[in-house]
Amino acid sequence: MAKDPKIGRREFLTVAGAAALAPAAPAAAQQTQPATPSTAPPATTAAAPPIDEPLLTLTATEHAFFVAAADTIIPPDHLSPSGSDCGVANFIDRQLAGAYGTGARLYRQGPFPKGKPEQGYQLSLNPREFFRAGVASANEFTRKAYGKDFDRLNEEQRIAALKTMEEGKAEFKGFGSAMFFNALLQITMEGFFADPIYGGNRDMASWKMVGYPGLPATYRNDIRKYLGKTYDKPPRSIADFS
Repeated sequence: MAKDPKIGRREFLTVAGAAALAPAAPAAAQQTQPATPSTAPPATTAAAPPIDEPLLTLTATEHAFFVAAADTIIPPDHLSPSGSDCGVANFIDRQLAGAYGTGARLYRQGPFPKGKPEQGYQLSLNPREFFRAGVASANEFTRKAYGKDFDRLNEEQRIAALKTMEEGKAEFKGFGSAMFFNALLQITMEGFFADPIYGGNRDMASWKMVGYPGLPATYRNDIRKYLGKTYDKPPRSIADFS
């Protein structure tokens, strides 16, 4: 969670969106700065709750954790629906069930010494195993601190718990809580900003929020039409061209 409570959600998400508009999640150890939960009133035109999507790899407990985490990092307000209403948990489930989750592009033959930050991900765990262990450790930490799993905490407790993890002060098994927090933040933001075809960014809510046009790669035919004017065409997904 960001240290400065004065940083607005629009400023954070606009900056984060520039780096997160990608279809697949990167290595779990990538560093990113988190969003500051907003106190703004909930959106009055929030997207309808998603139709339940069968889980591909997450357990019910893990899914509940990711829903709660996504809604803590991206709460509903006048800018967009909550993270879970935008399908972030579905995105994470799909990613961890696929090639990213199995570590298809990771070298995992060892040895696995403790590496330096600039060396990137150094654990023997693939991303699916990493997040499984991280969620288990996060829930164990909150049970000791608050007597409940993370998803059963109130908003204030969830924010405090995530801050403790971000600062590396929560006791985790096998790796630091800050490493897990950074990975959680990264995949949450990717689910919020990625093309909707991957399960997140439902109704292209984040693209509409930051004014991102989506898939089209050339605007040659619109240059004269929109010269000096606001580009007002709705964003388009990969699915719109299939």
